[in-house]
Amino acid sequence: ILRKEHLYKVLVIGDLGVGKTSIIRRYVHQTYSTNYRATIGVDFALKVLNWDSATVRLQLWDIAGQERFGNMTRVYYREAMGAFIVFDVTRSTSFEAVIKWKEDLDSKLMLTNGQSIATVLLANKCDQGRELTNNGIKMDQFCKDHGFIGWFETSAKVRPVAKVFFFANNSLYNKSNLGESSSVKTTFIDDYV
Repeated sequence: ILRKEHLYKVLVIGDLGVGKTSIIRRYVHQTYSTNYRATIGVDFALKVLNWDSATVRLQLWDIAGQERFGNMTRVYYREAMGAFIVFDVTRSTSFEAVIKWKEDLDSKLMLTNGQSIATVLLANKCDQGRELTNNGIKMDQFCKDHGFIGWFETSAKVRPVAKVFFFANNSLYNKSNLGESSSVKTTFIDDYV
């Protein structure tokens, strides 16, 4: 039996210091460290997921927080099928920047069908005592108003972030009109809990 192979480029963007690299490293390598340095330009990570008859290669692009104002984001965004925009729940300025990141993304990247790519909002560092669960209705409305397919609280430090990666499969298939959603599981979860 031949295995189907799929490659998805997924962006992880947001302001400097919100935890993008930590989230990616926790998901891909199951590690956490407090000693990360600021990403310069872009970094990459690959997560290979094996499903019944398919191999999915999830290419995660970790784009530096200061890149939003640079001309390179158009190059970095090219051919992405989904995105996470990350903010730090302890820094309101990083939340305020979310709209600018989303606008930048939407202005530079569209799917072939003319739609914006599937984008999820991640509220990171919730281990620091500022969980947003009580503001869930407001966050749901914010996502609806700004074109996010959903949002999740996370912490690369204390929570297995693999659970937040479930966002994309149905959305990637539906938004890109690949037409294979019934044959692939509905989650990007590689549970190591």
